[in-house]
Amino acid sequence: MIRTLLLCATALVAAPVVAQDVAITNARLVIGDGSAPVEGGTVVVRGGKVVAAGAGVAVPAGVERVDAQGRWVTPGIVAAFSRVGLVEVDAVSGTNDRSARRSRFSAGLDIAPALNPMGSPVAVNRAAGVTRAIVAPEASSNLFAGQGAVVDLADDMNMVTRSRALQFVAFGEDGSSRAGGSRAATFLLFREQLLAARSYSRNPSALAEWGNDAMLQRADAEALVRVIDGTTPLFVRVDRAADIVNVLKLKGEFPALKLVLVGATDGWLVAREIAAAKVPVLVSPLTDLPGNFERLGATQSNAGRLKAAGVDVSVGVFDDDDAHKMGYTTQYAGNLVGLSRVPGASGLSWDQAFAAISSAPARAVGMDATIGSLRPGRVGDVVIWDNDPLELGSRPTAVWIDGRPQSLTTRQDRLRDRYATPQEGALPKAYDR
Repeated sequence: MIRTLLLCATALVAAPVVAQDVAITNARLVIGDGSAPVEGGTVVVRGGKVVAAGAGVAVPAGVERVDAQGRWVTPGIVAAFSRVGLVEVDAVSGTNDRSARRSRFSAGLDIAPALNPMGSPVAVNRAAGVTRAIVAPEASSNLFAGQGAVVDLADDMNMVTRSRALQFVAFGEDGSSRAGGSRAATFLLFREQLLAARSYSRNPSALAEWGNDAMLQRADAEALVRVIDGTTPLFVRVDRAADIVNVLKLKGEFPALKLVLVGATDGWLVAREIAAAKVPVLVSPLTDLPGNFERLGATQSNAGRLKAAGVDVSVGVFDDDDAHKMGYTTQYAGNLVGLSRVPGASGLSWDQAFAAISSAPARAVGMDATIGSLRPGRVGDVVIWDNDPLELGSRPTAVWIDGRPQSLTTRQDRLRDRYATPQEGALPKAYDR
């Protein structure tokens, strides 16, 4: 009997939460596509997908109603650049899979098998309203770091939304250190590796002739073929204005490249060139000091100036605890709204700022038809907030991912509750697993 009860309890814990048909009504509704909030709006999610969102939306019979009571309702935040799921404790190498420092593979590395949906940072970021994340590996001994993924932060074991969603490469000082110590070596190595992959695509048997001195392993060549033909977006970490211009010129040699610039600290200095190339940019708005010689043009106005020039701008968290604190994204976007009111500075409007943390990053990775907004057909990632989501003190009160309600309790919450009111004698029992 006891064994039967244990088996039943285990099954209940392991069973995934079923997607619910839900209509969130009476909301200050943010679609996430750059449009203004809709007062008294409704969003309807059925079968894990958004079927309608806006004013005057009828609620189908049999659909559960949730009254938002005038609170802000938005799509889930899409973290534009992250290592969530790859890192548990930065200083503990056994829990850190962000890079493969001693691997002979590079571009062919796929982070999907390394992702840990049970890691504590997943719940922490979900509780901050982040429902999807673009996860990239970190460059190691080779120029190309490997293939990143788009993930969801739901409380289940199926974390990967799209594997091999991007290829990541570092230029600038970081790339130079891996290519031989010079930017000249960086660009040469990049071209040679892409040309080697192109040669492989035309004659796969030639790879065997390269022997032990091969520039690429087979898995690397196959991954770079998908970059050359535009199947896989190429996320390029680059900051100096001159480096940005040279990266953009690579499209002349490899016209199908789908470039996405990451960082682009000096981007505002060459904003017209970036806009003309129609290359999206992921920026960290708080980068306002020249931390090194490739960021001498650092300014908080970078995002606003890029946007004004016509660049598609996303706001992300990198160089700032990009595994644990993606919730900073809303603060960063809110700072850009405040910056728009500072004389002489350039920021974003509220609508632009929220789109920069929802639909814009989805568009950068080629998934805006699936995630990033509450337009019909997108996944049912919905967040109810207790206040303006771009204000520092605001927190989610409810989160759905793929139409499934999510727990907002984290390990930190359980530890707080365990030791909040300690009694004399025996220590409080361990929190329930």
